[in-house]
Amino acid sequence: MANTYSQLNIHCVFAVKGRENLITANFRDDLYRYMSGVLKNDGSYPLAVNGWKDHVHVFFELPVTLSVSKQMQMLKSASSKWINDNQFVKGKFAWQEGYGAFSYSHSQRDDVIKYIINQEQHHKNQTFKEEYLGLLKKFNIDFDGKYVFEFFE
Repeated sequence: MANTYSQLNIHCVFAVKGRENLITANFRDDLYRYMSGVLKNDGSYPLAVNGWKDHVHVFFELPVTLSVSKQMQMLKSASSKWINDNQFVKGKFAWQEGYGAFSYSHSQRDDVIKYIINQEQHHKNQTFKEEYLGLLKKFNIDFDGKYVFEFFE
């Protein structure tokens, strides 16, 4: 699009269906690389992709030609197909419906990237539920608990 300029820094978080710990060390790094490639192929610019055993964080620059919902639909679809095609898990892998999406300014990018890269360390002190609800509260997002990810304690 001629004469259209933007910098839309989007941080999305989504979980494995049933919150199972299926993202194991044997394919986790390859998954994150694959997801970065999907983002690039879709026209987004990946800034950080990482997560933990039951969820993923992606931080990317969103082009004006895509909506967040379309990018997330394509990313989750392609990555679940990749996991299933490579038989990384027993049975059928799927992501939970929905995701959290948060926008950041350019000046906040380094902090968000560091936060995402340090997920393993971060989750030694905080559960995913605490992390996700904390993000919703930080961004003043009203939510109904029955529509938030399934959290199993």
